[in-house]
Amino acid sequence: MTSKVLALLDAFSPATPALTLSELARRTGMPLPTVYRRAAELVAWGALERGDDGRYRIGLRLWEVGSLAPRGLGLRELALPVMEDLYEVTHENVQLAVRQDLELVFIERIAGRHAVPVLTRVGGRFALHATGVGLVLLAHAPAEVQEQVLAAPLERYTELTITDPKRLRRCLAEVRRVGYAVSDRQVTMDALSVAAPIRVPEGVAAAISLVVAHDRADPVALAPLVQAAGRVVSRALNNSTRPPV
Repeated sequence: MTSKVLALLDAFSPATPALTLSELARRTGMPLPTVYRRAAELVAWGALERGDDGRYRIGLRLWEVGSLAPRGLGLRELALPVMEDLYEVTHENVQLAVRQDLELVFIERIAGRHAVPVLTRVGGRFALHATGVGLVLLAHAPAEVQEQVLAAPLERYTELTITDPKRLRRCLAEVRRVGYAVSDRQVTMDALSVAAPIRVPEGVAAAISLVVAHDRADPVALAPLVQAAGRVVSRALNNSTRPPV
């Protein structure tokens, strides 16, 4: 039963946030009566909501439960004031992410009103090899994680996305050397991100970044701001009595 419930929830995505029973059955491979019963249970509990159009959507109860995840909760609470300060200084997009297996997960984001549009969302996943936060997290990931990413096909988002493993390996070494990462038009052709690590005694727990319009970006000027923000959050994490990661 648990696997069937998880399969139903996994059928939803940013591209398909609302699904009919038939669509759920098709996506999960389960019989329609089974989907009907499990969906009804999830609606009763609040994990799903059924709209007037008959389509199902993820319910707020899941958001309430997910917000209790200790890995993101303590980190987000400690990092948010620093992110707000970084936003006030720059009025650009500020992002906070952690690594989950071979992907990154954004756990907080502040969007600048007039800043460059970004593809990310809180709770969303993304590849490690293209974004600024991803490059930081990958550069400081265990060797076996790096090798798995380098051995897999590297998705190309723009003509500037690094998809050559040898070049990516050199890029990761440079990130470790200078202490920050720059992703220049690797996700969209109008954006550049500068990211820095957030450290705990065990290693790098997260990454923080600014995402700015490419035509007004100065990575050399932005890097010290992002690195300083990373150090402040690192100190807060290390001085906290809560288990944030």
